[in-house]
Amino acid sequence: MKIIRYFLEFILVIFFFVIFKIIGLKLSSDFGAIIGKYVGPLFRKKIIAKKNILIAFPNIDEKTIDEMIDNMWKNIGRIFGEYIHINKFSIVDKKKNKIVFVNKNNAEILNKNNKPIVFFSGHFANFELMAKCLKELGFNIGAIYRPLNNIFLNPIMEFIRKKYICPIQIEKGPAGTKKLIKHIAANNPLALMIDQRLSSSIRVPFFNQPATTTTTPAQLALKYDALLVPVFLKRLKKTHFEFFIEEPLIVKSTNDYDKDIFNITKNMNKKIENFIKIDSTCWLWTHDRWK
Repeated sequence: MKIIRYFLEFILVIFFFVIFKIIGLKLSSDFGAIIGKYVGPLFRKKIIAKKNILIAFPNIDEKTIDEMIDNMWKNIGRIFGEYIHINKFSIVDKKKNKIVFVNKNNAEILNKNNKPIVFFSGHFANFELMAKCLKELGFNIGAIYRPLNNIFLNPIMEFIRKKYICPIQIEKGPAGTKKLIKHIAANNPLALMIDQRLSSSIRVPFFNQPATTTTTPAQLALKYDALLVPVFLKRLKKTHFEFFIEEPLIVKSTNDYDKDIFNITKNMNKKIENFIKIDSTCWLWTHDRWK
């Protein structure tokens, strides 16, 4: 039964969280990388990851594919090890594990802007840190998230997110739609990942092949004149990161709403492509985008 499996997963995660808390951030990240390296390949998602890599990089050799998947699992393991220490990272506090902030001018300009903002990215490096960075930079950020299926584990993860990442957590789907609209209608910024396959999506080119992609950011840009701003987190080495805020996308509005939605979403996918090319080993290749 699922309920038993979820409970056993919960006990296992809590056990590791206690171990990680005792041994500290750096050892937890390294230990997590080992867990990811040896446990990750046991899942069938390796097949999906390989298929996806070949779609994105059709001329890549088998050895490089294996290295990319190996590094991906290590990164996922590091995220697991770092999660309980998320409060030890900061983009502004020099006493904590510093996240190097690139192109600071963009943040200053956006903070003075009087339009709502939709920050978008994908599952790169320790992606949980992106909303934390935006919150520390002064943005009243609302982070859109997908609840875990595990009913025992999800409340723990939500508690950590609200306390240490950003307090405004907006659930994906109908349950969070009213909260999302209220938040952005008041000129508050949102942050979301657009690299997962969702039910409310359209098929848009991604690495030259149609991939199901959420249209929420494009809809918000057209309805609320929201700025669409790409953000990116890169793992430099172990627990060290770089955070990027790029300039807003150019949004063109015509009399053809569906075409506008398609073109805006296509441009957003292009940004994610560029980020993947910068750091292909730290992207989550297991999402079945081209299903």
